[in-house]
Amino acid sequence: MRVRLKGLNSVTKKLADGSKRTYHYAWKGGPQLPGKPGSPEFIAAYNAAVATKVSAPSGTLKFVINRYEDSAEFNQLAVRTKKDYLKHLDAIEREFGSFPISGLTRKRARVIFSEWKDGLAKRSLRQADYAWTVFARCLSWALGRGLVDANPLERGGRLYRTTRAESVWTDDEETQFMAVASPQIAFAFMLALWTGQRQGDLLRLTWSAYDGAKIRLRQSKTGARVVIPVGEPLKVLLDGTPRRSPLILTQRDGKPWTEEGFRSSFRKTVAKTEIKGRTFQDLRGTAVTRLAVAEATEAEIATLTGHSLRDVRSILDANYLHRDPKLAESAIRKLEKRTKISN
Repeated sequence: MRVRLKGLNSVTKKLADGSKRTYHYAWKGGPQLPGKPGSPEFIAAYNAAVATKVSAPSGTLKFVINRYEDSAEFNQLAVRTKKDYLKHLDAIEREFGSFPISGLTRKRARVIFSEWKDGLAKRSLRQADYAWTVFARCLSWALGRGLVDANPLERGGRLYRTTRAESVWTDDEETQFMAVASPQIAFAFMLALWTGQRQGDLLRLTWSAYDGAKIRLRQSKTGARVVIPVGEPLKVLLDGTPRRSPLILTQRDGKPWTEEGFRSSFRKTVAKTEIKGRTFQDLRGTAVTRLAVAEATEAEIATLTGHSLRDVRSILDANYLHRDPKLAESAIRKLEKRTKISN
């Protein structure tokens, strides 16, 4: 009987002689485990390591972090989000694992954590913000359960400030991109543009989700179920694509994409053009923008993309429309029509 060990982390490395060896750790950043996976020696070492982790002093942040990682709130996160959180939580535990919970109520605590964030910011403003957010969420969860008496990371502010206001694919950029893209990357581009879905959900999308007229999927990040009517340009692509895999999007050899591999291929395709500052992620906002230009209502857009109405309004207001000239043109034409009717 195969036993599944929670949190087990396996890493395969290439040795100097060209051979490969897999090393197993109790968790990412945890102790290496001896013996063959599944053997009594291996299981015993794993259990001993986990017991040490769980038995962290209850008065320290290590205890709080471990409890959060075992919580329902944490385990309900999307797989990719959980992976990112664990990376930061492991780093936070190494830095502040022995920090006393009682110290969170002191004014000095905010200073200590802010200096830590400033240190991270020297390498990456965005990652510093992300680490702070993960830490703050962990402490917020603990505060709500009475494990801590204060969360000094509340309202921390952001160091990295950007807007996707200019990050909308134009028609000209789409033409440039499609001219150099491989059939596989071009297919993914069109699928994103005509569905408004996230990269991860599209890479996991199966042919069984497409019935010839609609695509049905459940978004991994929000859990929202969306039913997407398939536009004619996308339908032509879907119906004309050989089904070499249960997944709709595959590499040239029919194998599934990894998220990292797809991102790399997409970036290389963009690099072949004169396009600057555009990513696959921006296609989701581009879809929202084009739907708005086509006079789709906020409710219609939300139904298609899976956003909440509030998020659609926020996207259109602050992030993506960037005063699109087509919208201005449409607004004037509507005003002209109304004026003629009134007269």
